[in-house]
Amino acid sequence: MKQQAWLSTNFFAFFFTWGIFLPYWTGWLVYEKDLTVAAASTVIAAGLFARSFSTLFLFPALTKHFSLSVLIKLMPALSFLLLLLFIPAESFSALLAVMVIYSLFYPTILPLMESNATVLMKTNRINYGRSRSWGSAGYTISLIVIGITTDLWTESSILVAMMIGSLFLAACALRPAPDALKEKIAPQIGGYRSIFKTKGFLIVLTICVLIQGAHAAYYSYGFIYLQELNVSSVYIGLILNIAVLSEIIFFAVADRMLKRTSVAAMFIFAGMASVIRWLLVGLFPSLWLFILTQAFHSMTFGLAHYAFINYVYRAVEKPLLPTAQGLYASVGMGFSTALLTTAGGYLYEVSPGLSFIGMSAAVLPAVFLGFLMKVKKIA
Repeated sequence: MKQQAWLSTNFFAFFFTWGIFLPYWTGWLVYEKDLTVAAASTVIAAGLFARSFSTLFLFPALTKHFSLSVLIKLMPALSFLLLLLFIPAESFSALLAVMVIYSLFYPTILPLMESNATVLMKTNRINYGRSRSWGSAGYTISLIVIGITTDLWTESSILVAMMIGSLFLAACALRPAPDALKEKIAPQIGGYRSIFKTKGFLIVLTICVLIQGAHAAYYSYGFIYLQELNVSSVYIGLILNIAVLSEIIFFAVADRMLKRTSVAAMFIFAGMASVIRWLLVGLFPSLWLFILTQAFHSMTFGLAHYAFINYVYRAVEKPLLPTAQGLYASVGMGFSTALLTTAGGYLYEVSPGLSFIGMSAAVLPAVFLGFLMKVKKIA
């Protein structure tokens, strides 16, 4: 199988499950396990903290002993088995424990996939945007599926769909991997010290912490927020899909459109879009405005993510790739989201809009850091 097709199908399979877990798991905990929004937020945040630990320490450690081709077969199968632990868990403490265990392994597939992509970009010159757009397509389809199934069979279908999706992911991962992934990357000794010596890495990581972390309220409470606006489950899936469709379009044209654009400029635009998006949602609790701001996702997530991948491609050496991807997934998309999910949960209890306004305030420094990158001519 061609490297591009192999990467595309694996992106599709993983993000099909991610499109269930990320936006709907809080709702599943609330409606099927009878947790309050605050309690569900605590469970989700605990999982995000565990994800931060695993992607920061466990993932780079695993790449020292196993090739990426071995890990891509192992982690999906293990994640499916751990997912089954949610079935008997009923109490808050049991759900908290299962979430922590599950989050030590399942989310590591994300930096694993991105490391696969970066290696293939360097060795086989694959088109990242084309393959990543298949991931967005998988996310889109899962949102539609959950919208329909929850309308027909209530929120109990969320777990069933996640199990089916996880099996599909494990099956896709069993296919022969490209030769470039069969060798151990052998992460550089003192990788964390070395990666922070890479020009601009600390600034780039901080920007990602702010921009990606600010999605916390949207990911954790978007489903509940729309239900409180009296939107049916089917339409919620369609509304959430607008964001992913904008992301698909972006990734499909990003390589060509941003070929000569600096990483700094990408982060500046992504930061500004993020401030505007969350401020509008927070100040104006309108369904139509929420739908309009969904198109901003191509910039608040898509552009910010693409900027980081391009920075890594341009500035980070191959032995440091697992460390860079682990830090991004852990701190940039895990730890920051965990903190803001916890804070957002309390703000949401006061007022749903206040949670989104808080996200807008949190991301504002990213814009200034983007200009700092531009001044220092980083990537």
